[in-house]
Amino acid sequence: MESSSSGLVELIRGFFARGAILFKILGIVLLALLLLIPVAMIDDLLGERTERRDEAVAEITANWGRAQQLAGPVLIVPYRVRDTQTRDRFVNGRQIQTTEEIWIEQHAVFLPETLAIEGEVAPDIRHRGIYEAVVYTTGLTLTGRFDAADIRSLELAPADLLWDKAWIALGLSDLRGTQAALSLDLGGRALSLEPGTRTAFPASGLHAAVPGLADGVAPGEFKLKLKLNGSRRISFLPLARQTDVKLTSPWADPGFDGGFLPTARDVRPDGFTAEWNVPYYAREYAQQWAAAPGRPADHALAGSEFGVELMRPVDAYRTVERSTKYALLFVTLVFIAFFLFEVLASLRLNALHYLLVGAALVLFYLALLALSEFTAFGVAYLVAATASGGLITGYSAAILRGGRRSLIVAGVLAATYGTLWMILQMQDYALLAGTGALFTVLATIMFTTRHLDWTRQVRSAEPPALPQS
Repeated sequence: MESSSSGLVELIRGFFARGAILFKILGIVLLALLLLIPVAMIDDLLGERTERRDEAVAEITANWGRAQQLAGPVLIVPYRVRDTQTRDRFVNGRQIQTTEEIWIEQHAVFLPETLAIEGEVAPDIRHRGIYEAVVYTTGLTLTGRFDAADIRSLELAPADLLWDKAWIALGLSDLRGTQAALSLDLGGRALSLEPGTRTAFPASGLHAAVPGLADGVAPGEFKLKLKLNGSRRISFLPLARQTDVKLTSPWADPGFDGGFLPTARDVRPDGFTAEWNVPYYAREYAQQWAAAPGRPADHALAGSEFGVELMRPVDAYRTVERSTKYALLFVTLVFIAFFLFEVLASLRLNALHYLLVGAALVLFYLALLALSEFTAFGVAYLVAATASGGLITGYSAAILRGGRRSLIVAGVLAATYGTLWMILQMQDYALLAGTGALFTVLATIMFTTRHLDWTRQVRSAEPPALPQS
């Protein structure tokens, strides 16, 4: 009975001994996966810090001026249309229906023939605590002209147009960015601009009455000097038959976006110059329309918008988020290095050793997030990598029982951190660089273990036979 029990124990021990390498690998994989839990917690913290940053930026821009969109100026001419209404009335105690015709006032919109905008965008950085926002002040000069209105395509009777009530509307997305009283020079007359557009399009902006405008007579040339506060982005709608925009700025990192890219641009370390030339045929709406139902669709207007964004050279939060996506790969590579030390140098490391090393690797991301809020991202990365790498290297000198082995670990960490830094600096080639790095690591592991006798490793892990009773 005792002999059979001993044989069973020996059989079980032999099974686990033969699978020791496999169980070791599975345990390391499990530890690497468990370390994704603190990485996920750091991701949550990153999201919280990003929300706080966005709230601080929103507070700054709310007081200074948000992203500005300029539309126009356009000519608005009211016109009358007849409408039939049915009303209920009581006559001698009985309810009867009566029909009557009434006049309803609607608006016809006429776009300018030419529009040229020229200005300089002066950027600035505003702070709220540890957070900052990109704002700007811009001085714009708008020139152009209105030709005689073509009402034939609108199918309106000339007598229905109320030319004496016409006005000029200028679309501006955030009126809080205006700095002074504005005056529009129209055909040699100075017209004072007032808040509101008095129409559905543009919905937000300024207007100026055009008294004494004769039927169908062209308002003529216009000129407007505009000084605005805004933040992050400035954009325009090409509402003229020919729209030309020229902007200059000392900001060295512009992002040109929208429906039209600049026809000419010069981006230098000391700023940029950009020019847009947008013809009438490049957009999806006509030069005039009548009433709200005839207004261009929102997607057509949005599709024709163009402008420039004052981009930050490095968004620390976004870069930290990108780095956390490589956390599992990062931990796995370092764990593989320690596992190879176990196999090649006949060392024995337990789960706690791997767990502490993994904790030091995860702390790198937390340190990177914390430091990047107070210093340049490159400096934060260097300090966090040095702290994490130094901690692991010092610990390796003890658990690997050798200074030379700890130096190899330091080299592995330096190469890993260096590769991650290179990938983070890339945009278009990040995937290619990461794939190349993985192939290099795999080739190194295969080359290092090409002569390793895994069968001997398994036999050396087998326990001695139990003494025979």
